[in-house]
Amino acid sequence: MKRRTVAAIHALGMVAALASGCAKKNTYPSKDIQFYVNADAGGGTDSICRKITQIVEKDGKVKFYLVNKPGVADSVGPSLCMDAQPDGYTMCNVNYGSVISAVYNKVVDNYSMDRLTPIGMISQESDAIVVDKDAPYKTFQEFIDYAKAHPGEVRVGDQGIGSRVFLILTMLEQDYGVKFNKISYSSSAPQREALLSGEVDVILSSLGDFNSLLESGEGIGIVEFSSVKNEAYPDVPTAVDLGLPDKYQSSSFIFLAVPAKTPDDIVNYLKDTFKKAAESEEYISWITSIGVTPRWVPGDEVVTFVKNLQEKDFKALDELKAQGLL
Repeated sequence: MKRRTVAAIHALGMVAALASGCAKKNTYPSKDIQFYVNADAGGGTDSICRKITQIVEKDGKVKFYLVNKPGVADSVGPSLCMDAQPDGYTMCNVNYGSVISAVYNKVVDNYSMDRLTPIGMISQESDAIVVDKDAPYKTFQEFIDYAKAHPGEVRVGDQGIGSRVFLILTMLEQDYGVKFNKISYSSSAPQREALLSGEVDVILSSLGDFNSLLESGEGIGIVEFSSVKNEAYPDVPTAVDLGLPDKYQSSSFIFLAVPAKTPDDIVNYLKDTFKKAAESEEYISWITSIGVTPRWVPGDEVVTFVKNLQEKDFKALDELKAQGLL
């Protein structure tokens, strides 16, 4: 009798454990997900992250708590994500600075893309030059000519030494024999404010990042470093239109990630959820309207993309360092 009782209790215990496991699996997410945005509030990256999470939230199954963590070569947000528990309740966005500048310059100890699991890429957008409406140059050639005639006087807002747009400026200086007064900012939001306040004359990032400036007329786009005309800004010439070589093709991107070792079922849930949002008519229509290219790339393909990008741009940075330019 005792043996039967013990066996029955054991069986009930196993059933309860299985039921508990299934409940936990089926109830994810059971609380808000903290989302680290590695940029200032109000910039292009922040707007895109907020838009896509708002679309995901519409199904009523999940809520996000977005926290802005800009600075240190876009490494703060990803670094916090790397150190978080891999339980599905912390995620972040990752961009060019996070995978190139932060890694190459070793700005944070134990910082590596291997400590994150990509969910998927949600956007890609070409870089561009935007000048103040009152600047004495309104075209790319006028900009170059003025910079030649006034070496070191044109104040250009970039996004830090070694950043993607810093590389563009350095190439322009080398190829055209000009010298800019380069001033660094953490992201597009403070760049935009610097142009409005008169702190700088020119800024570089994407047209989408400076959408408000372009719409208000406070800024003028003089070139987009792309081969394809931007439908939202058809008056801005591409690098190909201006006859610039292929090396000037430059773009930013945003992909989403969670801490490495996050359970596969949670990663797959987030992949499916964000893929649906990234391919929704609402997201595509909105992001296209601000001049950004919507692009969904699955997490496993993002891993390959990052490795290839690091190999290419680390080589370029090594060359600049050898020339004493970094």
